[in-house]
Amino acid sequence: MEEYVALESAATVIKAWQLSFVPGLLQTPGYMRALRLDEPSAVFSDHDERFVTARLARQRRLGEEPFLTLRAVIHESALRNAIGGPEVMRDQLKYLSTAAGKANITVQVVPLSAGARHGMDCAFNIISFAEPGSMDVVYMEVPFTRIWIEGGDGAVQHGELFEIIAGQALSEGDSRRLIDSLAEGS
Repeated sequence: MEEYVALESAATVIKAWQLSFVPGLLQTPGYMRALRLDEPSAVFSDHDERFVTARLARQRRLGEEPFLTLRAVIHESALRNAIGGPEVMRDQLKYLSTAAGKANITVQVVPLSAGARHGMDCAFNIISFAEPGSMDVVYMEVPFTRIWIEGGDGAVQHGELFEIIAGQALSEGDSRRLIDSLAEGS
């Protein structure tokens, strides 16, 4: 993660497509902690707490200048997956809705009704930089490894795929209404 965090700290725009979880930059501490526990009886360790503290520090880029622009497209199933139980999920959804109201954060939801579509096989982030000539970097986590694609056709194809997925998603307003309704039902 050190490499990813270094790239993220230099980025100006991150595009995140997530199928299973709320993207890390939009997670609440309770949600983060719930994701770190392998089983309900597991004990939250100092290492896990350092992970939460580090992620919260990374999130500050969304609220401090120079602002990081985040475009998050999240599959509805990630929002219905009751990570940490109803209270944790309700807090997470409320936080996500509030974050979606910020000028530098876009949140769109791909509804369950969209069915099987392009991009359903893997979540990914595209990290972009302001420096002239810099390449986009695509980052994916798959079981047992991480994949990096630096520039070239692979990064371009993932950028195009992200736009296709975003085009299948609800509008920002409809996405926020769905998130709010899910929060009320949690």
